[in-house]
Amino acid sequence: MDWSKIKTIFIITFLILDVYLLFQFMKIRDSNKYEVATEASFEEKLKADEITYEALPKAPIKNQYLSAKPRTFTKNETAKLKGQTAVVKDPGTTLLMTLDKPLQLNSKFEPSELFSFFKENILYGEHYQFWEKNDKKNTITYFQQYDNFPLYQNINGMITFNLNADNQIISYQQTYLEDIEKLTDKEEILPPLKAIETLHQKGVLKPKSKITKVELGYSTLVGLAASQVLAPTWRIVVNDKESLFVNAFEGQIIQFNSDDNSKVE
Repeated sequence: MDWSKIKTIFIITFLILDVYLLFQFMKIRDSNKYEVATEASFEEKLKADEITYEALPKAPIKNQYLSAKPRTFTKNETAKLKGQTAVVKDPGTTLLMTLDKPLQLNSKFEPSELFSFFKENILYGEHYQFWEKNDKKNTITYFQQYDNFPLYQNINGMITFNLNADNQIISYQQTYLEDIEKLTDKEEILPPLKAIETLHQKGVLKPKSKITKVELGYSTLVGLAASQVLAPTWRIVVNDKESLFVNAFEGQIIQFNSDDNSKVE
């Protein structure tokens, strides 16, 4: 056996392996440099457009799709509600409630005012969180939540209170999603800065905007009469007024309207 030849073969093999590993290392390093450079470049664009934002989470975030179905309310449920008259709207997934006695609110509304009312007079009241008070429409809206994440603009998971001219709640409409389950395993979602970049590229985020809040929730990806698929969604609040939404998996901008729960660009 020629040990000299075997030794030479081993040396050549290890040299080839070292060169290959070095090549892979350089490739990964250059890729990371490119990602950092791209992020830095986008931040410079935001600075040039005078767009500001609060500190964003940089650690990878994982989430998953959910499934849910609209609840069909029963007479046994509505019978428990005192001081109000219930009408179950066909096909049974919407409650129309009228208060026997209007509920007076303070001139400057605070969500805490309705804490006791939700606890004592609303079915599944602990599963909703405040969304907005609309003075033009004389309404107060609450969205259903799952695991402390809001279900944005979901017509099958919200409560809308109706106010009269004296700032009193006189009635409300309620829908509720039940059997909410994790549909997939958790996967890494887009970081919030990427969601902001999408809005900027599409021209939705205007120069001199101030991003005042960034939060994660869910919106309807597929909505059927009997079931829904919910997708993780970034909510970007601009100037404490406008809310912009981006699918946290696929990166599309989401627009909501009254006819269709969500429209994805």
